[in-house]
Amino acid sequence: MGDPETGATDLTVRTAVADDVPAIVALLADDPLGALRESPDDPAPYLAALQRLSADPHQHLVVAVREGRVVGTLQLTIVPGLSRRGATRSIIEGVRVHADERGSGLGTRLIEWAIDESRRQDCQLVQLTSDSTRTDAHRFYERLGFTASHIGFKLPL
Repeated sequence: MGDPETGATDLTVRTAVADDVPAIVALLADDPLGALRESPDDPAPYLAALQRLSADPHQHLVVAVREGRVVGTLQLTIVPGLSRRGATRSIIEGVRVHADERGSGLGTRLIEWAIDESRRQDCQLVQLTSDSTRTDAHRFYERLGFTASHIGFKLPL
């Protein structure tokens, strides 16, 4: 059922299942960075990864579904720790919104879901990284209250 003022239809955020993998991979591949590192024609590594994620209670791979179609995704990881007086934190990764849905508020709804789930899991901090070239994403996260407080480093293995 849609919202009479905005015309928006119902949106569901739910745990990803194997049938969602092609749509998730398509979302991951649908930008200049993802196009270089994803392989939509080879589902095997993604299905194996989904099995690992599904078996780990600290991992939450979700999809946003509107009218039966996957239109967004993100992964939320819960990380217990000793620092910050034994605080648990969460990490948001792999946030993607279908091109047709950008600007609709879906990204905000996904991040709000992740923040709410982080609170439910007793996290004291939510963090994420964003590629340095994704300046639109940086503005988006800042509008949602995130601050660019750290410099991230990666080491390919």
